[in-house]
Amino acid sequence: MVSDTLRRIVAPCWRPSVVNDGENSSKNGDANGRSDGLFWYKDAGKHLGGEFSMAVIQANNLLEDQSQLESGPMSSLESGPQGTFVGIYDGHGGPEAARFVNSHLFNNIKKFTSENQRMSSDVIKKAFLTTEDEFLSLVRKKWQSKPQLASVGSCCLTGLICNGLLYIANAGDSRVVLGKLDKTSKDIKAVQLSYEHNASFESVREELQALHPNDPQIVVMKHKVWRVKGLIQVSRSIGDAYLKKAEFNREPLLPKFRLPQPFEKPILLAEPTISVHKICLENQFLIFASDGLWEHLSNQEVVEMIHSCPRYGIARKLIKAALCEAAKKREMRYSDLKKIDRGVRRHFHDDISVIVLYLDSYRFSRSSSRSGPLLSVRGGSSVDDIGIAIGGDKQLMRF
Repeated sequence: MVSDTLRRIVAPCWRPSVVNDGENSSKNGDANGRSDGLFWYKDAGKHLGGEFSMAVIQANNLLEDQSQLESGPMSSLESGPQGTFVGIYDGHGGPEAARFVNSHLFNNIKKFTSENQRMSSDVIKKAFLTTEDEFLSLVRKKWQSKPQLASVGSCCLTGLICNGLLYIANAGDSRVVLGKLDKTSKDIKAVQLSYEHNASFESVREELQALHPNDPQIVVMKHKVWRVKGLIQVSRSIGDAYLKKAEFNREPLLPKFRLPQPFEKPILLAEPTISVHKICLENQFLIFASDGLWEHLSNQEVVEMIHSCPRYGIARKLIKAALCEAAKKREMRYSDLKKIDRGVRRHFHDDISVIVLYLDSYRFSRSSSRSGPLLSVRGGSSVDDIGIAIGGDKQLMRF
């Protein structure tokens, strides 16, 4: 039974799949994804375990969100495991770190899976930390010409399905939620599979204080928001070199990023929190999204919307529902919000990336099919302005 509140939020879902509101698409028209104004979307596709839908909306002057879906080999060995990988990379301070992660993290996972000849939590952790080291090396290399790279970072949320297991790895405040069917009531329930590394949570502040017992200013309330060193809300990320390495806590970095006191160990961590879950029959779908979606919609609202709506274009519909809520909070209409350009739009909502992953085949078999699609899709990728080509070599999308 869909509640009246949810019905109001998701009313656009009961329209025909092709809608006439400036976001048109056809089922045969988005094989490689589509751009429409500040939207990028791939309304439907197939991965090894079922179907998926992706969408991105830009709010910043430069898109700071990046996302990817890879389905097929999880290593470079022909005999290696197959599966599906999803990444949501929510940048801050600029797009460079998120773009870098989008280009390097999955390749590092394949590399370490090949070396270990299997998938594991250790493989994923090593890939995160190696990607971090590679980006910090780039910051060091560009220190004199582009010192602002030291203040750029990215939250990083990944999901990897392989051999009947789901690996969730998170560093930052993006979120993954499972839609699980209740056996008794047949209702769909939201199960959050990650937790945010954000100083607004008491547990995160306690972790920071335990790691830095001699620093009473490790978390500071600033403008009614808890921030690490009064600067940033997240406690884990890739990048943010100025809070990882003391060598970057100096000129020519802008004064607003420089700390008054030197530090001996990293203030932020790049190591992800990793959990492993068995995929069972009741597991219907997964929603991976940057925090811009969860700011406006609850876990339960999102899973009920997916359960009640056609699959085609569902990621885009989720973003539209979030934007309708953002507009309502500012006492305006969605049609008015759509007219606001990037940059100014950031005052109303954040960049938002959403990937909905249906678990059709994975719910029935623990083995990965070797005859499924080989797929690489990047949402919101472009060419890095520091001279590094980034994005998928198969399906590279640009705004």
